[in-house]
Amino acid sequence: MKKTFALLASTSLISVGTSALAVDLEVTHWWTSGGEAAAVAEFARLFNENTEHTWVDGAIAGAGGTARPIMIGRITGGDPMGATQFNHGRQAEELAEAGLMLDLTDLAEAEGWHDFVNPTSLLDSCTIDGRLYCVPINIHSWQWLWLSHQAYEDVGLPVPTNWDEFIEAAPALQEAGKVPLAMGGQPWQAVGAFGVMAIALAGNEAWSAVHIDHDAEVAAGPEFARVFEAAAQARAFSARSNVQDWNQATNMVISGQAGGQIMGDWAQGEFQVAGLVAGEDYSCLPGLGVTEIISTGGDAFYFPKINDPEVEAAQLELASLMISPEAQVAFNLKKGSLPVRGDVDLEAANDCMQKGLEILATGNILPDANQTFSPDTQGQIEDLMVEFWNDPNYTAEEAQRLYAEIVARAD
Repeated sequence: MKKTFALLASTSLISVGTSALAVDLEVTHWWTSGGEAAAVAEFARLFNENTEHTWVDGAIAGAGGTARPIMIGRITGGDPMGATQFNHGRQAEELAEAGLMLDLTDLAEAEGWHDFVNPTSLLDSCTIDGRLYCVPINIHSWQWLWLSHQAYEDVGLPVPTNWDEFIEAAPALQEAGKVPLAMGGQPWQAVGAFGVMAIALAGNEAWSAVHIDHDAEVAAGPEFARVFEAAAQARAFSARSNVQDWNQATNMVISGQAGGQIMGDWAQGEFQVAGLVAGEDYSCLPGLGVTEIISTGGDAFYFPKINDPEVEAAQLELASLMISPEAQVAFNLKKGSLPVRGDVDLEAANDCMQKGLEILATGNILPDANQTFSPDTQGQIEDLMVEFWNDPNYTAEEAQRLYAEIVARAD
């Protein structure tokens, strides 16, 4: 017999840890790259080893843009999975409001999630009308520039320490036949890279005015003009990337074909799978080396309502396990993200992860765009960025004008 998960046995939620029947619980997610697969396998291992239930993996290839419509379609169509990934924010808001998601409030209160989740805004994103509908499982920040030591060694230049040095070194990389900035063709990568430049180059105050207060005048102003000019430079330096998936772009950095990549901290998982060492084989610059700040987006798991008490018990066990100290450490060390618990030991974290933890400790954080803009507004910005990044004749001035119009309409 499998052992009962230790945390569950120690809580007052005895009913959670004593379900009568074993359940095959399907878990859907979009983690299919090497690093992502290694991370989610930790959740599966712990669930299978510590409960009577079985993790049935429902990985959907193609990232969130492909997976989310499939997940939502299954839930609204009456074919719900046992648990499913979404990003922190408003992506599952309508599903919860429609009564299609399991209420986790009693579990969260019994285990004291508000006492150890840091920042508590992660739980705010799970909360609708005072009830909690998801378990946050990591903190992901987009604000990283990953740099290949091999690429710069090949052209005889030092590894840049900030965005300006990166831009200055880009022509030398081009002359050597390398791609200065690796960029995949998935739409979310374009809007994500722009978001990183917005926080780093426009600054916290201007970014917050646009994203939190939806101030269209700031979006049309000089701080964001600098961001769009930088995006135009980045577009030119990424022109020969010719890859689609984000991890293919990361592999260009790993192999020294590209100088760098703007990508979230999940890229760390790819470097680890490739056997590269942070600080020796690659470097990471939070906030592009300009503004050391991280956003606190990430992933959360929701549990669709299923009219079966045995399944519901298994769902609560999985929710409890995912936020436990053991699972938080095991998952996030493989994923390259930060734990949502402020009370776990991460001595084994590498240099880049330690940088993220130090920034988190200082409180120099911002919410993720998914937490400030609705999916509709996010979709409009994504469409604009795809057109801008794909058309070298699309001017920074025109893109900024349309961006400000979207911000003015933001709900």
